[in-house]
Amino acid sequence: TPTHAYLYSAFPEIGGIVHTHSPWAVSFAQAGMSIPALGTTHADTFYGPVPVTPALTKEEIENDYELNTGKVIERKFKNDKIDPMAVPAVLVRQHGPFSCGKDAAEAVHNAKILEVVAEMDYHSLTLTNDDINVPQFLLDKHYYRKHGTNAYYGQNNAKSTGHAPR
Repeated sequence: TPTHAYLYSAFPEIGGIVHTHSPWAVSFAQAGMSIPALGTTHADTFYGPVPVTPALTKEEIENDYELNTGKVIERKFKNDKIDPMAVPAVLVRQHGPFSCGKDAAEAVHNAKILEVVAEMDYHSLTLTNDDINVPQFLLDKHYYRKHGTNAYYGQNNAKSTGHAPR
C-alpha cells in the first residue's frame, strides 16, 4: 500500500497500479536491464524502453521499504523525464515490474502486454548481438496511431459505419 499510495500522489494522472512477479519481466529486473523497444508490439503501448530503477540501498530496504520502492520509481521517471502514461511500466531492480494506467483495468492490460513484450525481447536478444531496436519513426507511428488526439487505430476509433479506418 505505501508504494501505491506514494505513486498515486507523485503522479496524479495514474488511476491504477499493478505489481506482479511475472517471470519474463522479473528476469529483466533481476538483470538490471530495461526492456528495449524492439518491435511494434512494444511500440503500441510503451513509447520507449521500459526503464529499470537503480537497486534500493540497504538503508532504503531496512527503513520504509515499501515507501522507498515508490520513491525509487518516482526518481527514475522524473530524472529520466519519462511520462508514466506514455511508458506505463517500470522494473524495480532486483524486484519486479509495476505497471500503471488511467484505471485498474488499463494497468492490468499494460502488465499483460509488458510480460509478453519481455518474453519476445528475451528471445529476440538471444538470437542476435546486432542493434535491433525499433527505429524512432516506427515507434512514433505505432504509438501515436493508438494514443493522443490524432489516434485513429482500433475499435474505439472506428467510424460510425462499424468498420475500422484504413
